Amino acid sequence: MTTSAGPGAAPGDRAPLTAHQRQTLGICCVGWFMVLLDVSIVNTALPTIQRDLHADLSSLQWVVDAYTLAFAALLLSWGTLADRQGRKRFFQGGMALFTLGSLLCGLAPSMHWLYAARALQGIGGAALAPTSLALLAGAFPDARQRVRAIALWAAVSGIALGVGPTIGGLLVVGPGWRWVFFVNVPVGVACLVFGVRVLRESKDPAARRIDLPGQLLSIGWLSALTYGFIEAGTEPWASPHVAVPMAVAAVLLAGFVVVEALSPEPMLPLGLFGVRLFSATAATTFLAGFVLISVPFLMAQYFQGVQGYSAVQAGVRVLAFTLMFTLFAPVAGRLAGTFGYRVPVAIGAAVAGGGLFMLSGLEPTTAYPDVAWRLALVGAGFGLMLSPLSATALLSMPPERSGLASSAANTTRQVGTVIGIALLGALVQTRATSYAAVHLAALGPARERVASLVGHGGAAAVPPGAGRIGSEALHHLAGSAFVYGTHAAFLIGGIVLFGAAAVSGAFLSLPRPATVPRPATEPAVTVLEPAGGGGG
Repeated sequence: MTTSAGPGAAPGDRAPLTAHQRQTLGICCVGWFMVLLDVSIVNTALPTIQRDLHADLSSLQWVVDAYTLAFAALLLSWGTLADRQGRKRFFQGGMALFTLGSLLCGLAPSMHWLYAARALQGIGGAALAPTSLALLAGAFPDARQRVRAIALWAAVSGIALGVGPTIGGLLVVGPGWRWVFFVNVPVGVACLVFGVRVLRESKDPAARRIDLPGQLLSIGWLSALTYGFIEAGTEPWASPHVAVPMAVAAVLLAGFVVVEALSPEPMLPLGLFGVRLFSATAATTFLAGFVLISVPFLMAQYFQGVQGYSAVQAGVRVLAFTLMFTLFAPVAGRLAGTFGYRVPVAIGAAVAGGGLFMLSGLEPTTAYPDVAWRLALVGAGFGLMLSPLSATALLSMPPERSGLASSAANTTRQVGTVIGIALLGALVQTRATSYAAVHLAALGPARERVASLVGHGGAAAVPPGAGRIGSEALHHLAGSAFVYGTHAAFLIGGIVLFGAAAVSGAFLSLPRPATVPRPATEPAVTVLEPAGGGGG
């Protein structure tokens, strides 16, 4: 059991950190901050990218999913390879790839270039996530200091998600959207330079071997499924562009399950899902990921493309979601300490789901205060959910398998994000196109072509006074069509989160975490303590 120190703590808990520990903590936190910042910072820039590179909504989905898909598909394997080949080596390699990807994103002359560069960022980010934690564990052999270091590392995620939209908006209206990516370059280079001198290499000779067949199959089925879902926004479900990749995804997924079941050292041991607590945690985490990034993705376009705010104004308005997300994470710890983990997860999922149902009532002209409280509900709900879910993933397995369980649960969340962006984005486009077609009946034969432009392009692609068919009236129609499409996406998201509330309420049975009181000058620390095997 790991405990935080009270007044009678061992001297090691109060010992000052060495220069090596401080520097390692700084590099690892900065690296993780960059990875997570790129999840939130890019949303504010998407409408501007759409206009500059002449993209539609499907293209914007790929800007998000190219990054998240690469991250999700490689997360487990990168951790295994780093254990065998060297954590410092993989951290530095991941940082180099992420920095190079950021540079190429900023230089992108076309959407396809941007997709490839975003995927390179995701490949690098997938290496940074597990290695940064492993390097911290090696630099802090004292358990109490390690708890504090990892707590700070984890807090970085909330900060990155919270400030990302505003930073993105400032960069877009300042030097331009390309600096949303360029800003990573000097930071990444500094981490690489200091990392060569500061970080210490470590390996685990007994680590599992890489599961290459499982890795290739996982990339294949997830990529095919994502492609099929995104294409469903512009093509009928029976179209070869949708049906063929969906069929390929099903075949590859079946092959992945067979390979993992037969492999002596699988990338994703299927036995994990035989543990009820882990299965419930993974299912809830997947459902949360399905909705999480879709909210700022759609709201950034709503504020800019529909309501006409600048990028920085939109970034500030999205803070109603991201700040509540950050502020309610500590509340989740206190609730877990009093009532157990299932309570904050179930309440959080229900609150976020209710907020999404409220967002489904938005109109193009809804005043911001009426939008803000709904966004705040969603953010608060996610803040209550995610930290306890990470804890239950760790506690669902014996200590020697907790790292694998945590990585597998994180992977399910990333997979949920990839599929959620693809599927909900396609739903928005389909509904928006149908709405536009109904309201353009007077155009006769040109109706379908114009409705397709409006529904797939979105309001940001049809600015007022744009000439051609981009009249003021068409701009307003595009905004109304987009909002109509988001209604369905938010309703589906709300249903998904109510499902997450039901799953967590029924199956996330776990003893309360141990909470050790601290002196009045220091915050309480909630400590994760497995008890009774964690099976609940």
